[in-house]
Amino acid sequence: MPLFPRLSGACALFLALLAPCAAIAEPSMIYLVRHGEKALEGKDPELAPQGQQRAQNIAAMLAKTGIAHIFSTATNRTRQTAQPLAQASGLTVQIYDPKAPQALVAKVKTLSDPVLVVGHSNTLPELVRLFGGQPGPDIADNEYDRVYQLVPGAGGTMSTVLFTSLPLTGAAP
Repeated sequence: MPLFPRLSGACALFLALLAPCAAIAEPSMIYLVRHGEKALEGKDPELAPQGQQRAQNIAAMLAKTGIAHIFSTATNRTRQTAQPLAQASGLTVQIYDPKAPQALVAKVKTLSDPVLVVGHSNTLPELVRLFGGQPGPDIADNEYDRVYQLVPGAGGTMSTVLFTSLPLTGAAP
């Protein structure tokens, strides 16, 4: 049998074996945070100085995680929380609709690199659940320091690690 047909047959078999792996792409790590402390005035408030400091601290905390995709809602406070890491990493913040969490989860699950999602106290617990993690207790109105790390495991399992970002807000752990 000539070499070319055997070689092309072997390549076809190899690609067929790899196809299921490509279809099951999933990020190596997912980080979810609430926006930093917001200013008290305005319909779409910006970050307060403490929130700006928290955004810088989150960027420093996640700087070496290899985050390749950043998602945020369209509000000023979430985009401003995502911006320091995006700027330091040379990434664009991608906007998602908090009213369509399944669409975000489906999109993120097609990615293979670490991801950051910036959301709100009333949307993050549901996102953590949809990704397969454990959100813990509800996020209080004065709680801005929760950082979820979701770690995909074997068989589709998801481990949840909870970190705290500085500065501390005095909210109950």
